[in-house]
Amino acid sequence: MKIAIVGYMASGKSLVGKSLAEDLGVPFVDLDQEIEKATGQTLSELLPIKNGLHFRKIEREVLLRILEQPKFVLSCGGGTPCYYNNMEEINGKTHSFYLQETPKTLADRLQSEKQNRPLVASTEDKDLFEFVAKHLFERRPFYEMANHSVRGEDKIEQIIRILKGEQE
Repeated sequence: MKIAIVGYMASGKSLVGKSLAEDLGVPFVDLDQEIEKATGQTLSELLPIKNGLHFRKIEREVLLRILEQPKFVLSCGGGTPCYYNNMEEINGKTHSFYLQETPKTLADRLQSEKQNRPLVASTEDKDLFEFVAKHLFERRPFYEMANHSVRGEDKIEQIIRILKGEQE
């Protein structure tokens, strides 16, 4: 079983992914952590290089390597679906799920963890909601390419129900 989780920053990709992987008995893979391992650099160090294009090339290489593994639950980076034909690759090799959240929920979650999020670290608190809403609007079409979308508090249960339904 190969599952990919996509969505905006703070949508719960890692939290849902870890729990889902444990429930299914498959390895959990965090794409951002794998990129850091592969490069020996943090995302904060990689993202500014060449306007992030260098990072996106590395991200794609690591993503394609992971997609060849036999089973996993993969938490993708928030921007992963938006570059190259990453969503086509993800959809072709996994059951993909978009974790939907409202801009307000995302902004509220990001408020307390801005220092750990290079993309919003320098955004003023008063501008965070507007930044998230605009950015999410731009990225949503890519996220919505996922095989399935889930929202609400019971995302893991929804994903498991969908997977069981596909296996029957």
